[in-house]
Amino acid sequence: MAEAVSVLLHAPRTRRLPNRRATLCAVIAAVVLLGSIVVVGQALAPAATQTDFAHKDIAPCLGHPFGTDQMGRDMLVRTIAGLSLSILVGLGAACASSVIALALGSAAALCGKRVDAAVLWLIDLMQGIPHIVLLVLISFALGKGFWGVSVGVALTHWPALTRVIRAEVLQCRTSGYVSVARSLGTSRARIALRHMLPAVLPQFIVGLILMFPHAILHEAAITFLGFGLSPEQPAIGIILSESMSYLSAGMWWLAVFPGLALIGVVMVFDVVGSGIRRLVDPNSSQE
Repeated sequence: MAEAVSVLLHAPRTRRLPNRRATLCAVIAAVVLLGSIVVVGQALAPAATQTDFAHKDIAPCLGHPFGTDQMGRDMLVRTIAGLSLSILVGLGAACASSVIALALGSAAALCGKRVDAAVLWLIDLMQGIPHIVLLVLISFALGKGFWGVSVGVALTHWPALTRVIRAEVLQCRTSGYVSVARSLGTSRARIALRHMLPAVLPQFIVGLILMFPHAILHEAAITFLGFGLSPEQPAIGIILSESMSYLSAGMWWLAVFPGLALIGVVMVFDVVGSGIRRLVDPNSSQE
């Protein structure tokens, strides 16, 4: 009996470290893969626009694993370059949107009832407008292109994270250690930096990472509709939009491989976000 009790007591401890190591290794591998896609894609960007009409409309083969398009451009090169561009757009837009969420969420929780009501009203307003419609309007108003898409995504993805940060700051504001710090005469700025920011930072980082796949998918969506990146750029949305005219001719590889690659990148981002959430959340770190 004593031996059985000892095994039960020590079993979770022996599994704890391998679980965290496996999660950390998965996160590192996913980040390395995404970074490699960005670096390789930027290096292949000039080759992604080169035409070779002598090798057009080639089905997937050893020389061209993803085939070629109607202008003889290698679809594997174009897909990697497009994924790199999508990741860069998503990175910039998600970072800007998360900063907006941090500022508005903190202001709503710390600056009084009027500011809180104004921020909540703004969140409800943004969430009440169809997402794609708002993205298209902002991107079109800014002249489309790289900056139009980036600004449009950045200005439309902050409401959900703002609610999370507001709730975390409100919970931290009413905690015991913050009350003790106030009673000791600690300034508001010092309390925010020393106590509230470390409490909010894990949720902020996880929300930022989980915002990436939404930003990438919405960038591809509005580019596919013609309101995003310019046609001469090897973007995934452009590739998928061009492929629609050739699917009826049996050129299925023009849409299948880029679409699967986009889904794969989104899933890799989900692995990073879920892994970091398990690492920073003590309730789920051993799952």
